[in-house]
Amino acid sequence: MITKIAVIKNSIGLHARPAALFVRTCSKYRSEIFVEKDGKKVNAKSIMGIMALGVSPDEKIKIMIDGIDEEAAMKDILDLIENGLEQL
Repeated sequence: MITKIAVIKNSIGLHARPAALFVRTCSKYRSEIFVEKDGKKVNAKSIMGIMALGVSPDEKIKIMIDGIDEEAAMKDILDLIENGLEQL
């Protein structure tokens, strides 16, 4: 299992389209992926779960991944957070 803390840097946080892209990226992997914010932990492959977190810009999330492709999944997710969410 690997765990990382990430800061959501885009201008609208993880709402609607960024959340959908985040979930789509997580769903490409077989590993179990969870996101935690303020003690609330959700399945990262659930759009309702991600949106329920209400992640706003500049907030930190904890990403936890466990499975056979966890390293690739974490790299892809962190790359999305750093570079892909702002383009939406």
